[in-house]
Amino acid sequence: MRTDCRVCGGEVREFVDLGRQPTANGFLTPEEADREFFFRLAVGVCGRCAMVQLIEEVPQELRYHGAYRYHASGSAGHRQHFEQNARRFLDTELTGPDPFVVEIGCNDGVMLSAIAEAGVRHLGVEPSTNVAELARAKGVKVLTRFFDETTAAAVRAEHGAADVVFGANTICHIAHIGSVLRGVDELLSPGGVFVFEEPYLGTIVERTAFDQIYDEHVFYFSVASVRAMAERFGFELVDAEHIPLHGGEIRYTLARAGARVPAPAIASLLADEAARGLSEPETLDRFRRTVEGVKDELLALLRGLRADGRSVVGYGAPGKATTVTNYFGIGTDLVPFVVDSTPSKQGLLVPGSHLPVRAPHAFSDPYPDYALLFAWNHAEEIMAKEQEFQAAGGRWILYAPEVRVI
Repeated sequence: MRTDCRVCGGEVREFVDLGRQPTANGFLTPEEADREFFFRLAVGVCGRCAMVQLIEEVPQELRYHGAYRYHASGSAGHRQHFEQNARRFLDTELTGPDPFVVEIGCNDGVMLSAIAEAGVRHLGVEPSTNVAELARAKGVKVLTRFFDETTAAAVRAEHGAADVVFGANTICHIAHIGSVLRGVDELLSPGGVFVFEEPYLGTIVERTAFDQIYDEHVFYFSVASVRAMAERFGFELVDAEHIPLHGGEIRYTLARAGARVPAPAIASLLADEAARGLSEPETLDRFRRTVEGVKDELLALLRGLRADGRSVVGYGAPGKATTVTNYFGIGTDLVPFVVDSTPSKQGLLVPGSHLPVRAPHAFSDPYPDYALLFAWNHAEEIMAKEQEFQAAGGRWILYAPEVRVI
């Protein structure tokens, strides 16, 4: 446990405790159920730089390994988003005579595969060997290592400076953030940019998206905290824009101080955060109380449905499902199983709560009365695909930002 900020060393004040939790993507077999790793999932805010962060962290080797279950290509929406990212970089930052892009945490190569197809020099730095192999199968060049300043120096020595360093749902995962930024400083060309897309604290608070809090997400970025972090390591926040991924993220662009003119959006977003008191104790304490209310309402609904003899199945097994089921105490008595389209999760158990994960065909064999949508950030895509469920009288249960039945 730590009470000093990982970014600036300031004092961190805890504001929410989501209890004893396992690693969110540590899906396991029944035989492994008695050997799980658990930690206290609590979050605090730095009084100096406003960075929101985990109080306790899980060693990165326990989170990213050869059996990592998250595949970024698993959603059609994700594939489209990252293909658009690739096109954007190819049209803007990667137009020089011999451009080079490095992606921190490239996962299964969903973004870099489009860069590779364009014949542009690239490198993914990915510590999880299984997803790294999936990326290589798509023609992506991958270095299987954790990214830090040592790795960055090795990459620069072999490949030269990068025009773009990119990360998506990765930078907020890395506890040694200072080493990451020193590595970016080592690797980035003088006019290059460091672009990263991460869950947004403003969205988490506004949507009561507490299930975005789990072991992999060490930091919960705001525009104010990212600007302070950038300045501490010699960078400047030059752009920030909302993107719809995972229910609402922000894409941050950092450049060397003075290298680019900051976009007007930054001042607007900073003003909005200040007006909302986003990092203020009162706001964060109110968020905790709201989460506690959602817990009470959802459990009352599920218990009432069970008492009435209604069937409920979980839909989607993202890392968010681990947080919800463990903090709320949702077991197989309330939700007998969860369906998920990721083959590597099927036949395993949701960490901690041990809900069985089944293939999608189990959803319609037969349809349940209700489906608890853990993958709520893909609600539109999922509901469009599962129209027969609704036609058969099935109803969806959502819990962010409040409990409701559709």
